[in-house]
Amino acid sequence: MTLPVEARPIRTERLLLRPLTEADAADVFEYQSRPDIVRYLPWPVRDREESREHTLKRSGFTHLRNDDDALILAAELPGEAGGGRVIGDLSVFLRSVQNRQVALGWVFHPDFHGRGFATEAARAALGFAFTEIGAHRVYAEVDPRNTASAALCLRLGMRLEATFVESEFFKGEWSDLAVYAILRREWAPE
Repeated sequence: MTLPVEARPIRTERLLLRPLTEADAADVFEYQSRPDIVRYLPWPVRDREESREHTLKRSGFTHLRNDDDALILAAELPGEAGGGRVIGDLSVFLRSVQNRQVALGWVFHPDFHGRGFATEAARAALGFAFTEIGAHRVYAEVDPRNTASAALCLRLGMRLEATFVESEFFKGEWSDLAVYAILRREWAPE
């Protein structure tokens, strides 16, 4: 692995992926406050102040050095006059330095679903994990009821490796956990 790694801006065809900042709090609140969006995420619906505090905390995740370090990248839709709207964010977790394992996660505002933004951003994050971090294996953990995220994993070329049945008591009910992954040798950069 090539460590340490610092978060840096990544441009895609339509997005700017960049370190999340406290200034993004209002945009982040727009999706963190929605029950339909946080349904499968490991946090509750947040009010404006809770979302601001959570955004401030996550804005500090800018370096990968050790196991369980994280980078949080805002997915910004650039505006015509400079800065644009944050329409989602991606998490890049360094799960094991020794085994070169990286986990990805994502969340996007529903107003931007169905337009390929999540796929575009996640592809860029996957490429970053393999080329900049030096990952051997990249994976995502998904509640199988979250069919949009499961489909995104497949679009990224990940395979379903396992489904752990009723493995977590999550938000008041037993839920399954699906693990999707791809190896460096299986990844085809675009």
